[in-house]
Amino acid sequence: MARRAARQALVVAVCAVFVCCFDAVAQETAVPAAQAQPAGPGAEEREAQQRLQATRDEIRKLAEQRKATEAEKGGVAVELRERETRIASIARELRQLDEKLAEQQQALDQLQQARRSLEQKLATQRDALAALLRSAYALGRHEELKLILQQNEVATTSRVLAYHRYFQRARMGRIGELLTDLADLARVQQAIEEQVAQIGTTRVERNGESAQLDVERVERKAMLEALDLSLRDQAARLAALGKDEAALLELLERLRDVFADIPKELKAAEPFADRRGRLPWPLVGKVAVGFGSSDDSGRAISGIVVAADDGAEVRAVSHGRVAYADWLKGYGLILILDHGDGYMSLYGYNESLLKDVGDWVDAGEAIATAGSSGGRKSAGLYFELRARGKPLDPRGWLKPAS
Repeated sequence: MARRAARQALVVAVCAVFVCCFDAVAQETAVPAAQAQPAGPGAEEREAQQRLQATRDEIRKLAEQRKATEAEKGGVAVELRERETRIASIARELRQLDEKLAEQQQALDQLQQARRSLEQKLATQRDALAALLRSAYALGRHEELKLILQQNEVATTSRVLAYHRYFQRARMGRIGELLTDLADLARVQQAIEEQVAQIGTTRVERNGESAQLDVERVERKAMLEALDLSLRDQAARLAALGKDEAALLELLERLRDVFADIPKELKAAEPFADRRGRLPWPLVGKVAVGFGSSDDSGRAISGIVVAADDGAEVRAVSHGRVAYADWLKGYGLILILDHGDGYMSLYGYNESLLKDVGDWVDAGEAIATAGSSGGRKSAGLYFELRARGKPLDPRGWLKPAS
């Protein structure tokens, strides 16, 4: 028995030593393990934003380099870029003012609805107060004092006094509610007057921007007419304003997979390749120039041209990220969407661009407004699809025209 007890004591001692050693090791490794934990979501988001900003800066530098190259060549393209960029800026400000005006009008409608509700409530309160006053009058004037002086009917006196107290409290309550509603109505009325004044200011500003836009459009048209007179043949016009296919291909090559290292925010979106034949049209309109045909520059195009009105909304055909948004010779104000897996869509001839580099867009979201930038004589949209730099016929990708 003694030996068995000794063996048990030895086992317990060994276990105790082992536990102490394990605790020591755990304490030594606890800090490094904690340090090895990955950064939290906030740090990941900041890192992604930093990478996105760096990418935006890189693409802006690319646009500035291209602008400088065109400036060195000189010619009418530089003047055309400046004028069409001004038009784009004014058109975008005008659109923002329209959106602001719509929001202000919506707020005004809500305030007017609140005023109507308060007025209806006040009418109800007045009717209820009038009913109480009529009931009080029916009991008689100074009836409380008469009842107090009449000591022969104590029960009746107590009951009628209770009625008087009830009517008095009810009157005071109704009057208090009426005064509160009147104060609310006064505040709403003041808010309506302020909102009407804001709408008036916005409309004046909008009218000024609209007039300026009309002036810029007229001056641009006059410039193009003078240009056509100075360019005696199609070859000269093509050299001055024609598409620079080499520049576009170089741009696409430098933009390819530019956002590959930035976490995608639309992971649940359907892959672009799986939407073949089901893509929505970027613009509702008649196809003016088909794939592979020659446009007014005289060159065969790698996309299609859809007729449109100035200012018509251009929408993304699928989810993606804006890889480029600037002016390019022959394409005017162009926006390029990166859809991942090497697929890109291009939207040219725009009057204004509504998105910036790095912005996420979803299918059907407005990204630009149609126009005639790039030296075109009529408004329209130039649309291209590319897979790893190679043009695709949009007819096989867009929904059949209804």
